[in-house]
Amino acid sequence: MGTAIDVRGVTRRYRSTTALDQVSVSFEKDMIHGLLGRNGAGKTSLMSVITAQDWPSEGEIRVLGHRPQENEQVLPNICFVREEQQYFDDAKAHHAFRAAAMAFPNWDQELCDRLAEEFRVPEKTRIKKMSRGQRSAVGVIIGIASRAEVTFFDEPYMGLDAVARQLFYDRLLEDYAQHPRTIVLSSHLIDEIAHLIENVVLIDRGRIILDEPVEQLRDRAVTLVGRADAVAEIAAGREVLHEEAMGRMARATVLGALDDGERRRVEELDIDIVPVSLQQLVVRLTAREQKEGAR
Repeated sequence: MGTAIDVRGVTRRYRSTTALDQVSVSFEKDMIHGLLGRNGAGKTSLMSVITAQDWPSEGEIRVLGHRPQENEQVLPNICFVREEQQYFDDAKAHHAFRAAAMAFPNWDQELCDRLAEEFRVPEKTRIKKMSRGQRSAVGVIIGIASRAEVTFFDEPYMGLDAVARQLFYDRLLEDYAQHPRTIVLSSHLIDEIAHLIENVVLIDRGRIILDEPVEQLRDRAVTLVGRADAVAEIAAGREVLHEEAMGRMARATVLGALDDGERRRVEELDIDIVPVSLQQLVVRLTAREQKEGAR
């Protein structure tokens, strides 16, 4: 399938702050990636240097095989939609869509018009005067209708209500199925986008701590619930991401899938196996990283 984005040894410093610390990561072509992490983890900084909105202090970036900074060969193929997108003070939605149509060679005006109607974007209201949800709708419409080869969504859909967010997910998947491209979603609503993403990149304190296909990731951990001594037996020798004691009962989230023999033993010990959601796993892995970083 090939690589759409290749980041090698990228560091970004802002005076005394290091937003990105020797980041190396690749994003495969024609795949939906989830770029996950806490506020301030480095997600926006990483997207900004990839999309040439910012310059790295060190390191190399290739997008579609080219350096993106000041490169007119690649920039029209990159769409970066931010949570707080900036527009001219008197701009209305149709002004933003017209500018996007000129910027992106794969722009689909018919799709844009249909999405504007579905998201109920007001025609005569200046974007500056729109509600947060309406401004978010303008951004996600541009992101979908641009059909750019590489598209980043930096949580612009956070301003949408639950119904509008679901509409965004549905329309994004529909168009992606017909027109595959490389899409990177940054979000705090991990479980909400879990069904969309095919690969997870987890960043914390400016470093990549996980880069893995979702299907592999789902098998990375299980939660065991049962008598404390029984749970301790199964958890022995495994990395425990989280544990809780409830009298004689215990609950432990451990790394590693159980083999057939362990599953038989789990049944003998009357232990319940609870699936770990993507959000729970990301939270646990981030907490582990922070704990290790504090040592």
